[in-house]
Amino acid sequence: MNEIIDKVSKTLIKAASVFREDQKVAYYHAINAEDNKNTKWALSQILDNALVAEKRCSPLCDDTGIPHLFLEVGPNKEFSGALMKDIHLGVEKGLRALPGRPMAIDGNDRQRIDQSGGLNPDPGALLPAPILIKPIDEDVLRLTVLMLGGGPAIRGITHRIFHKHSVSVVVDEIVERSKEAVAKLGCSPCTLAIGIGRSQFEATSLMLEAMVYGNYGKQGELEQEITDKVNESNVGALGLGGRTSVLATFMKVGPQRASGVRIVCIRPCCCIEPRRASVEL
Repeated sequence: MNEIIDKVSKTLIKAASVFREDQKVAYYHAINAEDNKNTKWALSQILDNALVAEKRCSPLCDDTGIPHLFLEVGPNKEFSGALMKDIHLGVEKGLRALPGRPMAIDGNDRQRIDQSGGLNPDPGALLPAPILIKPIDEDVLRLTVLMLGGGPAIRGITHRIFHKHSVSVVVDEIVERSKEAVAKLGCSPCTLAIGIGRSQFEATSLMLEAMVYGNYGKQGELEQEITDKVNESNVGALGLGGRTSVLATFMKVGPQRASGVRIVCIRPCCCIEPRRASVEL
């Protein structure tokens, strides 16, 4: 058996079925801090569901997610077309074993847009999103698999903000847009994933990177400010009210250009996201 294919397959399954330890701790803290009885119950049910999914190695949600791949490449490591093929084969194997929900649409461009090409019954036919590659100083070849659901994608926002030479202006607009997105998502508490870059592509890439490196136990000053302000909305878990609308904010700020605008990508990750696992290849 190809070792890379097997590693990728197991990592995808772990990403789709297991809460990380920092994620579990965030839920325990939220449950203990919550005064709203209905929201406390909802938070407990979400965590209990996650613990059962981990024990049974089953998906955390019926929307098993689209695989998004993030590859870190150390200075003495090589990335080849053959490795890319093995990674894709590992994704296919993992989707079949999970099993992933069949979501691939067959057909040409028009048929895929309007879904007239029909649904492919094979979970492994679901292609991953284009891989993101980042050079790092650590001498490893590390793959992170993110399984991203449709609800947060529907409520996600990529937008320009006129910063007016003020961080507060940018933060306040992020907060207002996040409040609206969290309220409409339904599957809260959310984790806000935010990227700030020079273009739509860069901002989205930074948003994904924020999910890869985010830790519930480590909130930067701006991240905590956004989390606290969005929690003032009183949306709560599953929209039931209470103080826990957002568990945390994961934000990555990239290089910026001399311009009057900042391009911001916001993803209101649902109550089980970011679904994430990593492996060294």
